[in-house]
Amino acid sequence: MSEHLHKDYTGAKLGMWFFLFTEVMLFGGLFILYAVYLQRYPEEFVSAGKQLDVRFGGVNTIVLLTSSLFVAMSITALRRGQKSLCLGLLAGTIASAAIFMINKYFEWSAKIHHGIYPGSPHMHDIPPGESIFFSIYYVTTGLHGLHVIIGAAILGWVMMLIRRGRVNADDWVILENGGLYWHLVDLIWIFIFPLYYLIL
Repeated sequence: MSEHLHKDYTGAKLGMWFFLFTEVMLFGGLFILYAVYLQRYPEEFVSAGKQLDVRFGGVNTIVLLTSSLFVAMSITALRRGQKSLCLGLLAGTIASAAIFMINKYFEWSAKIHHGIYPGSPHMHDIPPGESIFFSIYYVTTGLHGLHVIIGAAILGWVMMLIRRGRVNADDWVILENGGLYWHLVDLIWIFIFPLYYLIL
């Protein structure tokens, strides 16, 4: 019986890693697109990057790093049988996701208020390199934000399974896979932050 559970566990982990690979390919394509246009419009990319508020990006970086720590600690807590602590840490992760999205809402709102959004008249008036920069920025950060929402929803579902006892100290692979997805969300942001907010 234990051997069967071990095989299921391995298969679940392997399937998750394959799925994460497809996610890496998706964002990797956007990063390659960014790199191609950066080589073509280096000065305009730098000029556009300076229009982003590094404080928004910096706060969101700290928030996501903290949330990843919470997820890692929640797995350890569950494996030790500390169910309440695990649930509290996961709630902290979901709260961090909410803070991230609220922060992103204010950041996007400020840009939209200044007419910087795809298809706006202002985007037609600025240099083409800056327009491309902001277009890729919105696609990349928008797609990442969607992943933050999905990740928070997954962890919320895992919390429900933990409360019902379906995920516990003896069967925690679902939590670990949810944690792997969340770490990917964090990792992608670690690339987004310097590429867009710290470009020199």
